[in-house]
Amino acid sequence: MALQWTQALSVGVDEIDNQHKELFNRINNLHTTISQGKGKEDIAKVIKFLEDYVITHFGAEERYMTRYDYPGYLAHKAQHTEFIKDFSNLKKEFETQGATSYLVIQVNLRVGDWLINHIGKVDKALGTFLETKI
Repeated sequence: MALQWTQALSVGVDEIDNQHKELFNRINNLHTTISQGKGKEDIAKVIKFLEDYVITHFGAEERYMTRYDYPGYLAHKAQHTEFIKDFSNLKKEFETQGATSYLVIQVNLRVGDWLINHIGKVDKALGTFLETKI
């Protein structure tokens, strides 16, 4: 199932919103690549991109939080750390099991749902805070 970025998910910071949109596109690409049974190399490239991009994106958010003394920084960062760990587990699963239908479901549930919930709640709270700072 494709992820849809909507204006309701906007945090009001262009850099963060644009990165969120790109994450949605790339998660959708990963899902499509896996579900179409593409080669392991294709899937591995998308996973590697996502792995790097998530770190870049989380780093950008964390810079905003530290620059403006965001009071929810530690809890927000902890969620980022947990996501990276979970994504790494999915990557290991892909490396050992291949592109299984179970992996497709897990990408949707664990990655897609997490992003929507994280952006819709945690990142939106950060965006509200940053409105008064930027």
